[in-house]
Amino acid sequence: MSATLELTRRLIALPSITPEDAGCQALLGATLSELGFRVETLQFGEVTNLWAVWGERGPLFVFAGHTDVVPPGNTADWRSDPFEPCERDGYLFGRGAADMKGSLAAMLTATSAFLGAHQPHARIGFLITSDEEGSAVDGTRRVMAELQRRGEQIDYCLVGEPSSSQAVGDTIKIGRRGSLSGRMRVKGIQGHVAYPHLADNPIHKALPALAALSTEVWDNGNAAFPATSFQISNINAGTGANNVIPETLTLDFNLRYSTELDAETIKSRVVAILKNFALDYTIDWHLSGEPFLTEDGTLIKAVEHAIAAVTGSAPERSTAGGTSDGRFIAPTGAEVVELGPCNATIHKIDECVRIADLERLAEIYQRLLEQVLLQRL
Repeated sequence: MSATLELTRRLIALPSITPEDAGCQALLGATLSELGFRVETLQFGEVTNLWAVWGERGPLFVFAGHTDVVPPGNTADWRSDPFEPCERDGYLFGRGAADMKGSLAAMLTATSAFLGAHQPHARIGFLITSDEEGSAVDGTRRVMAELQRRGEQIDYCLVGEPSSSQAVGDTIKIGRRGSLSGRMRVKGIQGHVAYPHLADNPIHKALPALAALSTEVWDNGNAAFPATSFQISNINAGTGANNVIPETLTLDFNLRYSTELDAETIKSRVVAILKNFALDYTIDWHLSGEPFLTEDGTLIKAVEHAIAAVTGSAPERSTAGGTSDGRFIAPTGAEVVELGPCNATIHKIDECVRIADLERLAEIYQRLLEQVLLQRL
């Protein structure tokens, strides 16, 4: 059994449902310590984070990822226990196999092989959190704040999120859209449906405003990003009785937006649209992260060269999908790229990863270290 497969299996066996780490970081940290890394645990609230650095000076290349996984759901629906790694038909099954314990294992074995052959005049770091799948408040966000307080600057960061589609390395993420959510409450006056003149129906009043928001052209995107989209995800009103006009309507909405906009501009435009309607409303805003985009430079070039050397193909550059912890790292000035295994089964029942892809990913990561830190471009 290869070292990457063995470590992935050991990580899957630890039930690290967010925000629990369940010992994953201790397992990774022990190996990193043996390799000469200075390892520390950064505990913020319920969230355990690992920060480890090898080397004393020079550019800092960081592998970033998370040990936490989403809940498995009804385990009876799985063909095998989600926390007992199982190999079938060339795949490794288990919660976190693709998102993203396979990536973590590949990062570690690649680093071990690299340091076994080279002693670069540079630094290598690992930033691992247990709060990527959850609220993401006390994870990478807090670690980056602490590193900035210390004056620590990350130059290059490879995030191991499952970016690939059909084959490992066929897609890399060079940025992500921003994510801005709002919870809107529209107030009316409760009353009997037979006497609407004595009430004020918040549903009726809100519908034209919601139609305006949902049909608004926020932007046209750009070469790297699709157009910004507005989506209503939840809506609730009523007492449960069919003869009562409700007092309040509550809805959740989200905008995934490009680098053509920022959160404050979006908020202002939402308010401007709502001014056209006679609504008594409030909005509670939550910004998950602004959009980021890594421009052509050392890291993208190195990632593409490493993938081509291993797979013989060039990856597609993408900014699609949800958010990632790259949104907390890129604003500090680091070049950030996401590269991991195929994402077809992430968050699903019977999540899995191709066993051969684990080795291929570790080889890509090792070549990436060689190209960035040994300047083999």
